[in-house]
Amino acid sequence: MVICKKFNELTLEELYEILKLRSEVFVVEQKCIYNDIDGKDLTSSHIMIKENGKIKAYLRALQPGVSYEDASLGRVLVSPDARGKGYAKVIVVKGVEYILNNFNTTKITIGAQEYLKNFYSEIGFKPISEVYDEDGIPHLDMTFEK
Repeated sequence: MVICKKFNELTLEELYEILKLRSEVFVVEQKCIYNDIDGKDLTSSHIMIKENGKIKAYLRALQPGVSYEDASLGRVLVSPDARGKGYAKVIVVKGVEYILNNFNTTKITIGAQEYLKNFYSEIGFKPISEVYDEDGIPHLDMTFEK
């Protein structure tokens, strides 16, 4: 089940689970020390796939001007125990649809991990930058235009 919520609509349990998953995936699994609590969650829309009451995939949708001049998707993840089920594509497509339907824009820019370039390209994102280092992980900016 795909759920979309503003920050103030999240339950405390959902917020805790989101932050726990983000820490597990981005800090522990990817060995990336960075400040995940960056203040952007407060104005983001939080999109998640739940299965049996647990979050299995997640991303946040950001209004234009928060991370980029354009709207953006960020903190895209699939829980380690739910990988290989196609959730990544489902959550990103839902994130794109959500932005196009709710943010009065037709353009989305993301900072994608380089190894996911082909994945995002299949959804319609196009590279717009060279590869750069962000917190020790190769990234590139990509844009989707409707």
